[in-house]
Amino acid sequence: MSKIFCDDYIFTIPGYQRPYAWGTEQARELLDDLLAAANAAPDDVTEATPYFLGSIVLIKSDSSVDATVVDGQQRLTTLTLLLSAIRATVGNDDVQKDITNCLYEKASIVKGTKDRYRLSLRERDRDFFREYVQHEGGLHSVLQLNSKLPDAQARLRANAQVFMTELGSLSEAALLRLVRFVMHRCYLVLVATPDLDSAYRIFGVLNSRGLDLSATDILKAEIIGGLPKDLRDAYTKKWEDEEELLGRDEFGELFSHIRMVYRKAKPQGTLLKEFKEHVGAVEQPGQFIDTLLIPMAQALREMRDMNYSSQQFAEEVNDYLRWLKRLEFKDWVPPALAFFIRHREHPNMVLDFFRDLERLAYSMLARKAGINERIERFSLLTSAVEEDAELFEDSSPLQLSPEEQHDTYAALNGPLYETHSPRALALLLLRLDRLMADGTATYQHDVVSVEHVMPQQPAPNSQWVAWVPDTDSHQAWVHRLGNLALLSRSKNSAASNHDLEWKKTAYFSKNGVCSFALTTQVLQHAQWTVDVMQQRQANMIAKLETHLRLEKRKSKADIASAVAASLAAGDGTVAYELRSSRHGLSATAVEKGNVFTVLAGAKAKLEWNGKPHTYSVLRDDLIKTGILTLSKDQTHLVFSTDTDFKKPSAAAATVLGRPDNGRNSWKVKGTSITYAAWHDNLPATQIASIGAESVPSISQV
Repeated sequence: MSKIFCDDYIFTIPGYQRPYAWGTEQARELLDDLLAAANAAPDDVTEATPYFLGSIVLIKSDSSVDATVVDGQQRLTTLTLLLSAIRATVGNDDVQKDITNCLYEKASIVKGTKDRYRLSLRERDRDFFREYVQHEGGLHSVLQLNSKLPDAQARLRANAQVFMTELGSLSEAALLRLVRFVMHRCYLVLVATPDLDSAYRIFGVLNSRGLDLSATDILKAEIIGGLPKDLRDAYTKKWEDEEELLGRDEFGELFSHIRMVYRKAKPQGTLLKEFKEHVGAVEQPGQFIDTLLIPMAQALREMRDMNYSSQQFAEEVNDYLRWLKRLEFKDWVPPALAFFIRHREHPNMVLDFFRDLERLAYSMLARKAGINERIERFSLLTSAVEEDAELFEDSSPLQLSPEEQHDTYAALNGPLYETHSPRALALLLLRLDRLMADGTATYQHDVVSVEHVMPQQPAPNSQWVAWVPDTDSHQAWVHRLGNLALLSRSKNSAASNHDLEWKKTAYFSKNGVCSFALTTQVLQHAQWTVDVMQQRQANMIAKLETHLRLEKRKSKADIASAVAASLAAGDGTVAYELRSSRHGLSATAVEKGNVFTVLAGAKAKLEWNGKPHTYSVLRDDLIKTGILTLSKDQTHLVFSTDTDFKKPSAAAATVLGRPDNGRNSWKVKGTSITYAAWHDNLPATQIASIGAESVPSISQV
């Protein structure tokens, strides 16, 4: 390391590099590793086994000491910070002077030279680094700063605190041993190239082989590197301005959201791989940054901060964003970004969209929709946004189907405490509480928990048993909304069995005041009977029903009856749909008589992945005849015309690119009723038009 921090190199971090990003965990890990290695070394540390710290990619000519750092700034910066911390901790003046000489060469009046720094950070952090890290006494000063700092500078201050705390417990001899080990037995491999283009290529090769950089760092290098040289600095500033405003971690999440906007399916590979395959940022770097990255970064920041501004509806929109942000899942973000960058200037549309998006998301929370279901639904919504489809019609993926409304209502009206996680339950009750308070409640509590009013296991001779003596009634009501309350504290199991008056005065309220409207209702009751819980349940469910607009709910049986009635009154046509979130496929088909017709525009998988089958031959024939054509983005096949099949399995196999039981894959459009379930439950007067399936031939199309 003595060859690194010497006159042979003057390292500069260029403007297009990412900000300093190492956190306290990485800084502490580095120090722990170095201390362990130094302690294991012989008495003479210069004879210790070499300790390898990785590689650095530089732009440097043989004739100059100036070196531009393309990769390695995190290690160089943290090592400089560590040396500064040792200097600030050790008591030996000579050691302090030697370390200072490793950090910068002081100005000389005789030579007429200025301070020359061994490492210069990006321009926006350069002066801070010099004043508080490289100059003597700087670390003590930076630890006294209380002002909010930009991300990179805040990380430097936090890591300085880690080093100063850990080193402060070491003896003078241990400090001297550590600094000698770092300078004499720690090694960095320097890879120097003459120009930026070759440095970028080496950077990409090194990082594709496992060095620890984030996907966004590599994408930045490749995207910025794809620009003409005279534009790189300007676009680097644009990039880093957005990264700093969002914060590094959330900026990284933005790329996952952008990937989802384009991919519209559950990730099948690394973010880096899928971003390159589906987004096309490297091929059109300037356009990507100007028309996608910056607008979406600004949209994400506005959504994150709940800071939508408009002359109309801003407060209402920000309130919906506030409730969306409380959700544990973030699958709603990609379609929200896609919508926001297109329609931000139309406040009435923004209000309607986020109102319905919150409705959809909280319905999914209530119905316990899994990740695959969420990805599929929000991907469909993203497609609808991009296609400028009508989002507020009943058939839109933004809206709840009658069956989804029914399932949402049933879940909310059921034993929520038993069926949902504590976090999901607390959020549902907080949302309800806000509705019960007519939108006036605000929540600043660090802890929110859900408590039963009537205990789960009341004492045999308690007032609870007198009010609800029937065991079945107790079990029917104990876990439902009508018996639940919110607390602004952790639950206390010892308090659960206390009588109602004690709970009201000592547990549910403080000095007679309660933070939550739901719990305030409890304080108004002197008894807790089934009638009380029933009335409270009805009021709560009514609020949720109105807010989530569940009035058109229909059960699966109701829908089946309605479809059957429609068939009896109409021409006998049934519409089905098949979707695959994993592959981004969707298809609609209709059945009339003994013909199963896949409608034009249906998406099919690009290749056949199953074993050879008569269906694969059938599919190849459809491709040869031009019925299945390549999509514009070349990611899937598209039915160019309505296509008749004799069996739903043949149609499903053609769409999915593998043998498939179409009786289970196709579902009655707008429902979760499978083709098989629909046909198996037709009324006796309705004769199924398609019977048992057999293996088809090409002529069956």
